[in-house]
Amino acid sequence: MARKKEYNEHEVVEKAMHLFWRNGYETTSMQMLEKEMGINKFSIYSSFGNKHGLFLESLKNYKKKVNLIFEKFKNADNGVEDIKQFFYDSISSNFKKDGEKGCLLTNTYNEFSDNEDELIREHMNTFMDNLKLSFIEKLQKDGTRDEATVIKQANYLLLAKHGLAAAARVNTPKEIEDYIEMTFVNI
Repeated sequence: MARKKEYNEHEVVEKAMHLFWRNGYETTSMQMLEKEMGINKFSIYSSFGNKHGLFLESLKNYKKKVNLIFEKFKNADNGVEDIKQFFYDSISSNFKKDGEKGCLLTNTYNEFSDNEDELIREHMNTFMDNLKLSFIEKLQKDGTRDEATVIKQANYLLLAKHGLAAAARVNTPKEIEDYIEMTFVNI
């Protein structure tokens, strides 16, 4: 007969997500996870398979949180202004206490850029592809850009968003605001 879990799975994933966000995947040890989550290795392995499985669940949890901002962005109808607001909305969630600066997805994208982990790559590529597609749709709204310009500007904005998320780890809110404002001078 299986033992009953003595913990809330959502709560322990939330704790793990914050730990991965602060430290990254590689730096986070199983001992750190046990301490942060308040459960033992057996429970982690039983519920998530291993550290990698727990990390994937943490990414899913984070994406649910980010999805609120992303849905607001996708449903808005003001073209380039929507993209600019999305940049501002995304950084408001990037300045956290306890070292959680930046975007967990961008941090993961950077940490795994040379890694051949297909599951992580799939998560990252899906998110980035959806973001780029949304930028394209917003840029096409005013009808003044040809297709080549829309693609170039969408690529530029995608890279700017990466830069913004990375900068949010170390720069001040004022520096970030200046970065966003200057980004949109070029669009």
